[in-house]
Amino acid sequence: MSTPTTPAPSTTARPLQIGPHTVAPPVVLAPMAGITNAPFRTLCREFSGGKGLFVSEMITTRALVERNEKTMQLIHFDATETPRSIQLYGVDPVTVGKAVRMIAEEDLADHIDLNFGCPVPKVTRKGGGSALPYKRNLLRAIVREAVSGAGDLPVTMKMRKGIDGDHLTYLDAGRIAVEEGVSAIALHGRTTAQHYGGTADWDAIARLKEHVPEIPVLGNGDIWSAEDALRMVRETGCDGVVVGRGCLGRPWLFADLVAAFEGRTDSYVRPTLREVADAMVRHATLLGEWIGDEARGVIDFRKHVAWYLKGFAVGSEMRKRLAITSSLEALRAGLDELDLDQPWPTGADGPRGRTSGNNRVVLPDGWLKDPYDCAGVGEDAELDTSGG
Repeated sequence: MSTPTTPAPSTTARPLQIGPHTVAPPVVLAPMAGITNAPFRTLCREFSGGKGLFVSEMITTRALVERNEKTMQLIHFDATETPRSIQLYGVDPVTVGKAVRMIAEEDLADHIDLNFGCPVPKVTRKGGGSALPYKRNLLRAIVREAVSGAGDLPVTMKMRKGIDGDHLTYLDAGRIAVEEGVSAIALHGRTTAQHYGGTADWDAIARLKEHVPEIPVLGNGDIWSAEDALRMVRETGCDGVVVGRGCLGRPWLFADLVAAFEGRTDSYVRPTLREVADAMVRHATLLGEWIGDEARGVIDFRKHVAWYLKGFAVGSEMRKRLAITSSLEALRAGLDELDLDQPWPTGADGPRGRTSGNNRVVLPDGWLKDPYDCAGVGEDAELDTSGG
């Protein structure tokens, strides 16, 4: 599935150490709701040759503690996944502690990541995700409970720069993480207010690395290609990269990332449409097997169609048809009608997924009045059993 490209300068990156786990090269799949389930992680891992770290979808701690059926499916790992990595969302230290202890005691995962980076309103309106680090004492309490409850399991955290340009929190949060025993930090170089718009601030990643030299710092934001990952490491000094939207409809990006960090920049993957079509069918097949129903698997796959076909000459009617299929046979038949000999399109390595900003930040009433007082945040904010 590869065609040689012009070699580029390589970047030597040390293996990433997260507790007892060595991640080499230092490449991590970012948790994405509805995307990074077991089938998608399987695809990315296959392309990477089993190298890297692949994190689950965000799991709500209350739903996990209550053993919500959907949540228990979301934390399912393939037998070949190692280390098994779960990302947790929670705003109540007690509930987070219970969830972490459950994971450790029942051997549900090998690594726990705490979500302090999600900017969506349904999360921030409860004081969770990227809103939470503003409350320094609450952040410290949650991290302390998580690290304490995890035992030998390493705990990491992912965060944003802050709520907006006037309420930056990432340096304080980084120092709290170090003091409470977090194994590594990932920083998305945007604020909550920026959502996914504008350009990620890689300078902030460099500042965080200087601020907390004691633990690894990973950079996240605007990594659309393997060359972007190399450039981020060179420019920021970060210890690794976290890749999210760049791999949507392009799980083979992890093959490129491994090649880049290993200095093999002449072996990047440039699939033909035929090879992309084969990956699409495999992705839909894996989803059906995971869900236990072929039709539901193909329906769940629909959201990936536009990402996979980005840049290829596929008419709007065919795109619509492929996006409403409900069987593997119909999906394959539609793909077979295309000009499958098309080469990888110029420019298809660029931005994909959500790129627009969302300047309205939804927060609990009075959230910004005091960066330390966390009164009013409690178990009621953990009652969502949506499964993450």
